[in-house]
Amino acid sequence: MPSSTDAWGLWEDRFADFLDSQTADAAHDRAHVERVAATARRLAQSETAQMDVVMPAAWLHDCVVLPKDAPDRASAARRAADTARDFLTDEGYPEQWIPDIEHAIAAHSYSGDTEPETAEAKVVQDADRLDALGAIGIARCFTVGGALDQSLYNLDDPFCDDRAPEDDAYTLDHFYAKLLRLPETMRTDAGRTEAKRRAAYMRSYLERLDGEIDTD
Repeated sequence: MPSSTDAWGLWEDRFADFLDSQTADAAHDRAHVERVAATARRLAQSETAQMDVVMPAAWLHDCVVLPKDAPDRASAARRAADTARDFLTDEGYPEQWIPDIEHAIAAHSYSGDTEPETAEAKVVQDADRLDALGAIGIARCFTVGGALDQSLYNLDDPFCDDRAPEDDAYTLDHFYAKLLRLPETMRTDAGRTEAKRRAAYMRSYLERLDGEIDTD
């Protein structure tokens, strides 16, 4: 069991090396993982969650990444959980924590169907969702939209005032299809508070954008 800062540093180096050998995209890169791990550490402290589960799960939650438009995207979290389990077993990580790590990874995904059943899984899910909100969430949203060659917004109704969001066609629609709904899905008190703060920033950004694209 990692019981000191030095021990955790060695494990995090192993996690980082493993991630560098995997395929990722610009929105799920090493920087994303490090942000999620840092947020998960803070949330775990406030929730008194087991760090030996939270930190490996946070580092390895996206060790399998599928494109947003992939037909099997919903299976990515389950595949990541399986890959992380095999990696941790091979690396000699304490076996007692691996089932809970596997569960936390499988349950982190918005598009998956696994409900988080432990404090650790709830922490990892919240940490990942927080990275889709606020200033970094805006940047990641447009990064993904650009990679998918989507239009920025619908010319007739940019902010989905009178239509359902189509985030497979318009990047801005993803704010309304998913991102602004995330605060109500948060599982921890600290995560919920931070999610509301970040969502408020996103709404202020959208208000500013509305003024800048108004052609009337």
